[in-house]
Amino acid sequence: MIEGQDGLTWPRWQRLAAAAEDLGFAGLYRSDHFTNANPPDKDSLELWVSLTWLAGHTQRLEFGPLVSPVSFRHPTLTARMAAAVDDLSGGRLTLGLGAGWQAREHEHFGWQLLDVPARFARFEEGLEVITRLLNSDTPVDFDGAYYRLREASLLPRPARPGGPPVLIGGNGPRRTLPLVARYASEWNGVFLAPADFAERNRQLDTLLRAADRDPASVRRSLMVGCVFGRDAADLAARAARRGTTADKLRATGKLAVGDGAEMADQLAAWSAAGVQRIMLQWLDLDDLDGLAALARAVL
Repeated sequence: MIEGQDGLTWPRWQRLAAAAEDLGFAGLYRSDHFTNANPPDKDSLELWVSLTWLAGHTQRLEFGPLVSPVSFRHPTLTARMAAAVDDLSGGRLTLGLGAGWQAREHEHFGWQLLDVPARFARFEEGLEVITRLLNSDTPVDFDGAYYRLREASLLPRPARPGGPPVLIGGNGPRRTLPLVARYASEWNGVFLAPADFAERNRQLDTLLRAADRDPASVRRSLMVGCVFGRDAADLAARAARRGTTADKLRATGKLAVGDGAEMADQLAAWSAAGVQRIMLQWLDLDDLDGLAALARAVL
């Protein structure tokens, strides 16, 4: 998983996509931001344009946004683009959706972030619009506070019944997990230690059963930071570039930190906590040698 607002250009994206596919990673995911929460501003490829290119220039990789805020685009547009990109890729897109959170980019580009209660109310309406358009073979009517539809049909119909699976990212037990239980095919936790993930996992199981959904029908994934070193010296140098030490990074319990053997043990602990797939945040977009070393050591 890469941060698209952190200097992503076409050459970098094309190199990363080729490397991820050739090295054997299961998927390639990216954030959807106009810019970073703090300056300086950096290059940032538009999400859906980059995913359209990826759909046509890779054969195997699963991919998608982690996650795309409904605050940036009308949900009808998101549904149309997602269905088209999923079809173009042969059914490899996961449609990650979120409410939005970063104030700076909303202020700079004129998008309304809203206060938290209104933001999640809008998000729920957006999820309703998107999932109904993807799933309904008949025209959709919807009357909400933020969105209104009249006989809206998504044509052509998605090749996959119901379109791409919807992923909802976030950890919140009061707002996020209930939305997962109602709308999502996948929950993506963010920077959770194994014990914390297991607790959220149990909460989600309870919510799913209350909604008459089989807990096994919702995939559980996790996005975490990744600090990988080929050996102790390499790991120490990478931690130092972050202004800290490997031991301090490990102590958080929320990052994958270490050489190949250490990282494999950490991944096993997350798996035991219920994580079915994990997205490792790779911050150095030009470090393809490090990415290859990670693949050799862990995959």
